[in-house]
Amino acid sequence: MGSGPVPGGAQLTAHWHPSPNCGPRRDGARPDLIVLHYTAMDCAEKARDWLCHADAQVSAHYVVAPNGTVWQLVDEADRAWHAGAGAWGPVTDVNSRSIGIEISNTGSTPFAAKQMDALDTLVAGIMDRHAIPPERVIGHSDMAPGRKIDPGPRFDWQRLARQRLAIWPDARGEGDFTENARRFGYTAEVPLDTLLHSFRLRFRPGITGPLDDTDRAIMANLAQRWPVAAS
Repeated sequence: MGSGPVPGGAQLTAHWHPSPNCGPRRDGARPDLIVLHYTAMDCAEKARDWLCHADAQVSAHYVVAPNGTVWQLVDEADRAWHAGAGAWGPVTDVNSRSIGIEISNTGSTPFAAKQMDALDTLVAGIMDRHAIPPERVIGHSDMAPGRKIDPGPRFDWQRLARQRLAIWPDARGEGDFTENARRFGYTAEVPLDTLLHSFRLRFRPGITGPLDDTDRAIMANLAQRWPVAAS
């Protein structure tokens, strides 16, 4: 494939670095989710190479380095092995329905400016090519609460939301937290404290303690404005 512009007109050059850890999407599925991850490694090239190693049995469609370099490991038409067990709404085979992006970061440091600039362009292009709405851009922690925490509390979701590349709710609404969580998309079967932790990683980073009225209001707003599709 070689290096070249990301398909679809986005002004970004992705360097082709193919991974064997992929296959066809199952049952004719097409991507309608974008799942964001962090690599949990201190070197982008090492993370890229591990995702391209047959022994790893994991991959992603893209890796984004701190300096803004983007590698494409799997064609968007194919199923990368990035999401693992979990669910978003009624979708349980998230790999078949998603594009996976690994962002090079340990999880404990801010995400670099050039990296975020590249990610903005990459996500915008994917959304445009596959008609993916902002509410379908999620974190690994959203679809696998308790098992995954990436892209973590240091990731700037509000930045993406300001560009309509993700969503950001208001603390306006009421109702049962767990019921509204399921309406929004948190359908993995986990205890309340696990669900709350995953929700706060994204929407209230740094907040601890028991479920409170602000959590309930934010989740109600999410469920009202962006209820997950039934299929």
